[in-house]
Amino acid sequence: MINRPMKRRKFITLLGVTVAWPSVARAQQPGQMRRIGVLMNVADDVQGQARIAAFQEVLQRSGWSDGRNVRIDIRWGENDVERERRYAAELVALAPDVTLASGTQSAAALQKTTHTLPIVFVGVSDPVGAGLVDNLARPGGNTTGFMEFEYSFSGKWLELLKQVVPGVKRAAVLRDVGNPAGTAQFGAIRATASSLGLDVGPINVADASDIERAIVVFARAADGGLIVTPSATVSVHHALIIGLAARYKVPAVYAFSSDVIDGGLISYGPSLIDQFRRGADYVDRILKGEKAGDLPVQAPSKYEMIINLKTAKALGLDVPPSVLARADEVIE
Repeated sequence: MINRPMKRRKFITLLGVTVAWPSVARAQQPGQMRRIGVLMNVADDVQGQARIAAFQEVLQRSGWSDGRNVRIDIRWGENDVERERRYAAELVALAPDVTLASGTQSAAALQKTTHTLPIVFVGVSDPVGAGLVDNLARPGGNTTGFMEFEYSFSGKWLELLKQVVPGVKRAAVLRDVGNPAGTAQFGAIRATASSLGLDVGPINVADASDIERAIVVFARAADGGLIVTPSATVSVHHALIIGLAARYKVPAVYAFSSDVIDGGLISYGPSLIDQFRRGADYVDRILKGEKAGDLPVQAPSKYEMIINLKTAKALGLDVPPSVLARADEVIE
């Protein structure tokens, strides 16, 4: 069993899958039921449920009552393009008052299905580049939400790799060729490389065979590390990436804590739990009468670093105390 003595976060237990929440919202007729559709880009597992629970908790505090004035319909798309399209159509057919979309693919699926129902997204890397909004400050249209990253942040992954593995001399950036954020993220990482004395190159992937072939080739030479940038492809194949990094002893930095919980070395990125809480706030405001297009797209407000010491030990790494001191959670 994994012990987490330094864990500073608590996950919320999900009470149900199809839910609703507490009392008043805006001026509404007695007994009126409001409806929220949710399209998730992950599986219905412990981590996915924790994100939904965080979303529900904020709605409850905002006064939405389960079974009395709101109903939440959830679909789990798991980053499968066809499934997300189908579920987007299902949710829109239910005529919700507002929808929440997790990830670029989910948001795009909903936006292609409706141009009128309000959409609040969370966990989107580049909403402008993905065509979800035209402007961050005033999105217009029916879509707004919360970005995963500002591109300049991407250089911090390379800095963290160098801090954890001081002897690293080269880094590969694993990116999805179909992700519009991948090019900009790689540019920010490469701009940081010269100050760290590292050689940096991209690994462009589109499927599992690309990923396996690229990591095997990269691991043939010594003193290398991997930066795993977020995308739908990476999310679908994250277990494969983590397994290959362990098998070939390649230290890797990830964007999300879920990868480290599943065996990755270290992650640094926005708290997705926090994004779902903030998404609930926007959903509440829309239910109370505000328009999605008037609410600005916002950057992350909370970041977290997670380290897996068991993985570090397997890689023969001693994580510096200065890095451990900054961690939000250490898995032993």
